[in-house]
Amino acid sequence: MIKQYVLPVYLLVLCTLSLTCKAQESEEGRKRIEAALPVLDQLFTNYARQNHFPGFVYGLVVDGKLVHTGTFGKSNLSTGTPAGSATAFRIASMTKSFTAMAILKLRDEGKLRLDDPAYLYIPELKGQTFPGSDAAEITVRNLLTHGAGFPEDNPWGDRQLGKTDISLIALIKKGISFSNPPGMQYEYSNLGFAMLGYIIGKVSGESYEQYISHNILDPLGMKHTYWEFDLVPPRDLAHGYRWLNASWVEQPMLHSGTYGAMGGMITTMEDFSKYVALHLAAWPAREERETGPLKRSSVREMQFPWNFSGFNTQYRYPGGRPCPLVSAYAYGLGWTRDCEGRVYIGHSGGLPGFGSNWRILPDYGIGIISFSNLTYASTSVINMQLLDTLISMARLKPRAAAVSPILQQRKNELMQILPQWKGAEASGIFAENFFLDYFPDSRRKEATELFNRAGRITRVRDMVAENNLRGSFVLEGEHADIVVSFTLTPENPPLIQEYHILLKKKDPL
Repeated sequence: MIKQYVLPVYLLVLCTLSLTCKAQESEEGRKRIEAALPVLDQLFTNYARQNHFPGFVYGLVVDGKLVHTGTFGKSNLSTGTPAGSATAFRIASMTKSFTAMAILKLRDEGKLRLDDPAYLYIPELKGQTFPGSDAAEITVRNLLTHGAGFPEDNPWGDRQLGKTDISLIALIKKGISFSNPPGMQYEYSNLGFAMLGYIIGKVSGESYEQYISHNILDPLGMKHTYWEFDLVPPRDLAHGYRWLNASWVEQPMLHSGTYGAMGGMITTMEDFSKYVALHLAAWPAREERETGPLKRSSVREMQFPWNFSGFNTQYRYPGGRPCPLVSAYAYGLGWTRDCEGRVYIGHSGGLPGFGSNWRILPDYGIGIISFSNLTYASTSVINMQLLDTLISMARLKPRAAAVSPILQQRKNELMQILPQWKGAEASGIFAENFFLDYFPDSRRKEATELFNRAGRITRVRDMVAENNLRGSFVLEGEHADIVVSFTLTPENPPLIQEYHILLKKKDPL
């Protein structure tokens, strides 16, 4: 005999639908993050000491705001000036995403196309000798994703920072040496981003520094970000060092020129956090007016994994937990997904005297930034440890996808026919394939058995969306829970094409 499954209306109203409950959850989350900060600070300080960092600054960005800054050591050893959130550090290759953002902005303005041959903007690239006569031409997209076929050029590229446009064009005219045909392989190239900077100047009519400053930095309010170190107020400028023979040796500051598009920017924690907030604000896709210097869709496009770069089966988090991860290059950004499904986006930077890194987890709405004034300082390791520790200690969960109206509607309609499947064929909510793949008698028998084993249904949880047209929900029973999942078709209106139901042990909340 089928048990009674009708729910009182009040059981269908969950706390998570209430604005009051959401505010409470947000406040509790903030408190858990605050409670974790002393632990993060200690990890940060220990790492700085162990690695001989002269100065070190890190910042935590949560939901678009710089909520915490940790500082260590000195920005200038000779004057004893402490490092702080207003200290201006050279961020090296973290510059690349600004160059990529400028290219996308020009694309959005209709001034270039990503799949254009790069020689349309740098004519000297025409007629290069590639490995193989059948190689494709280099495109702007190839340059953005380190796929132009140039050899990895660290640390050669670092020493080109101050070179001019004239020297870049002379190098190209002489003929480039390729490691791979264009479009076939990921290989990190500073030269490629110097070319992108040149293209920005060619297309916009102003230097890449001017275009990025006018169209990205100024709208974001990044008033303490520079291209030349001699423009930084002396007290604010971080001096760079190497650790040699158990002592720090100051390194000469490098001027920024044509190759500055790949690594010349100098900025502060307070300024850079505004840029990180822009990247976090691109998620999720939503109905809301645009407020950034670049469209949210274009920022998300920047973050997409366009060029596969590696698969680390042996990766372990700094705490020792094994977790393989896959990596790719986006547009001026690195992309990583780990074994737990976490997606990290960001970039490292390294030049003589400096090392930096930033990472965001868009699904969590958090990001971390680290600047050091030690040559090639490995700040990515500590950033991963800080994020992993924060997620664990603050019990952070990924941001839930919004439930589309049609997904909610189909859930409600499905609930009307379960478990008896009465009137299912006449309901009009199933796609034409459904009853050829899922037979009503079998579905009725399956659902009846599961509902009987679950016992009286006490609550129906919210729909959990995977995307606009796929999701699942849970019916809590006295003895067990029932999970129902379904996928809709691309028709308008979308219909149920796939359906699954299963029993699971009680999931205590």
